[in-house]
Amino acid sequence: MKPISIAIAALISVILSNALLADSLLITNAQLFVGDDRKALPRDILIVDGIVDAVAGDLSVAEADKVLNADGRTVTPTLFAGITAAGLSEIGMVYEAVDSRLSDLYTGLMHPEFDVRRAYNPHSTVIPVTRIEGFGYTLLMAAPGDRTISGQGSLVRFDNGFDSFEGKTVVYVNVDGGSGNRLGGSRAAHWMLLESAFQELGTDDEDLTLISAAGKQALRATAQNGIFVFRANRASDILQSLAFSKTHKLTAVISGGQEAWMVREALADGGVPVVLNALDNLPGSFDGLGARLDNAALLHTAGVTVLFTSGETHNARKLRQVVGNAIAQGFPYESAMAAMTSLPAEIFGGRPRMIAPGLAADLVIWGGDPFDVNSAADQVILDGQLDPMTSRQTQLLQRYLPVEAGLGRAYINP
Repeated sequence: MKPISIAIAALISVILSNALLADSLLITNAQLFVGDDRKALPRDILIVDGIVDAVAGDLSVAEADKVLNADGRTVTPTLFAGITAAGLSEIGMVYEAVDSRLSDLYTGLMHPEFDVRRAYNPHSTVIPVTRIEGFGYTLLMAAPGDRTISGQGSLVRFDNGFDSFEGKTVVYVNVDGGSGNRLGGSRAAHWMLLESAFQELGTDDEDLTLISAAGKQALRATAQNGIFVFRANRASDILQSLAFSKTHKLTAVISGGQEAWMVREALADGGVPVVLNALDNLPGSFDGLGARLDNAALLHTAGVTVLFTSGETHNARKLRQVVGNAIAQGFPYESAMAAMTSLPAEIFGGRPRMIAPGLAADLVIWGGDPFDVNSAADQVILDGQLDPMTSRQTQLLQRYLPVEAGLGRAYINP
C-alpha cells in the first residue's frame, strides 16, 4: 500500500473510532463556506461530541448517530447578529423589561463599571427569534444613556446559557451630537469630560469628580486588555475618536460610521474596524449628512475592516438583508461572509467562528443564499446539537394558522 493510501486509511480509522465513542452528526453534500474569505467548496462535515471532527470531500464511510444530507445547500458558521441588546430589552415601553441603558442615576458620575451582562436574560423571546434565522452570537451593548460612557458588555452566544459570555470586555463611548446636546449642549463636552476622566486614571487621588472608584478600575482594565467602541457617525467625530484612542493607547472600534468613507484612509492607517448599517443611505440627523449606500465597499477597498449591524435588537435577524445590500453595492461576497462569521469573534476576542477540525460545531444549513432576503435557515446547529427551530412566533403561527379557509386554528383546537 502506498504511503498516502496508508495515511488516508489511518485518518478514516480515527474518524470512525471517534464517531463511535461520542454523539456524532454527519452532514454530507454541503457547499461549505468555512468562515473566512474563501469561496464555497463541496464538503462533508463530521461532528463528534459538539466539535468538528473532520471536514473533507467525502466522509460517506464514516458512521454517525445521525446523518443530514445538505443536498448541495449552502452551509456556513452561525452568523454574527451585530451590536444588540438581545436578552436585555424585551418590550421597549415596559420599564422592567429594558436593562440596556443607564440614565438619571443619582450619583451624577460616569459609571464605566455598569455591566449589562449582569442583567442578561438568555430566556428572552428575542433570542430564539434571532437564532432560528441563522444567528449564533451578538455583541451585547450598553445602550447610549445620559453619560458619555454608556457601560460595558461583550460577546454572548445564543445557546440559552446564563453565562454564555466570551471575549474581551467592551466599553461603549457615545460621542455623537444627539447625546452631546443632552450632556451639556455641545459634542465638545464629550471630549472635555473624557480627557478629564482619563487624567483621573493616571492619579491615585480617591477624590473623584467624574467617574466612580469602581469605574476607574474598569477603565484601567479595559484600556489594558479590552476594547472601546466609539459610537460616531460624523467624519469629524470619527477623527476625534481616532486621535483620542491613539493618545491614550486604546484599542478602538467605530460604531455607526455613516460618514466613515470620508475618513477611510485614517481608519485604515489606524487599523480601526467600523461596524455599520449598510442600509444607512439617507441622513437621519446632521451627523450623517454624508451617508451613502456604498460606504462599506469604499471602506473595504481602502483596507478598513468592516463589520455589520442592523441598528436593531428585535429585528436583528434582518441583518442578512443589510449585508445583501452591501454586496449589491460592491462589497465582495466572500469578505461579507467573513464579516458575518469569523471576523467579529476575532476582533472582540471570542472563540473561533469557523468550520474546521477542533472547533465548536456552530453552523447553519441554508435553504438558499444566506444574504438573499428570500432564503431562510433550514437548520441551525449549536455545539453540535440540532436547534428545534422554534420561537414564540413559530408557536403562535402553529396555534393560529388556519387549516380550513375562513376558520382559524384557535377555533378548531382551542
